[in-house]
Amino acid sequence: MRTLLIPAAALVLYVTAASAWAAPGTVLRNEKLYAQPSVSAKVAGNVAKGASVNILAKQGGWLRVSSGKTTGWIRLLSVRAGAGGLGGAGLGDVVGAATTRSDPSRVVAVAGLRGLNDEDLKQAKFNADELARLEGLGVSATQARNYAGQSGLAAVNVPALPAPKPAQPASSWESN
Repeated sequence: MRTLLIPAAALVLYVTAASAWAAPGTVLRNEKLYAQPSVSAKVAGNVAKGASVNILAKQGGWLRVSSGKTTGWIRLLSVRAGAGGLGGAGLGDVVGAATTRSDPSRVVAVAGLRGLNDEDLKQAKFNADELARLEGLGVSATQARNYAGQSGLAAVNVPALPAPKPAQPASSWESN
């Protein structure tokens, strides 16, 4: 009996600790929960817009969340961290994140995120073959104009921006 009690106690401790580490979040749109952090993975369940979830982990552009009895991976940009719900959030949050000083308690994601982390970037190496392949995909200006013409696009001349003005002192006390 005692040998069964130790694993059971460890399991209870593990579940309690895991739920203590979870952060609250709100789902921003109807989404699928995937078994792995990939859209090609098996669908583990669905969550509705406005549903409360517990954020358990982050991997690249994905969050591992639990919603009710279902646990799975959801796109990072589909969840707002915090317990605030959907009310009052929206464009103002995006504008505020872009125009205010950095707040370490807020997480801001970039839509272009492709799952690279600091370690991936540190291990990056120059690949001449890939560079040559990339350069081979380029087209000439004439090819680009021909393609644009076939697609019904027309060139438009856009006036140049005005030259920047010289920097002015922030106050009359400053001198050049």
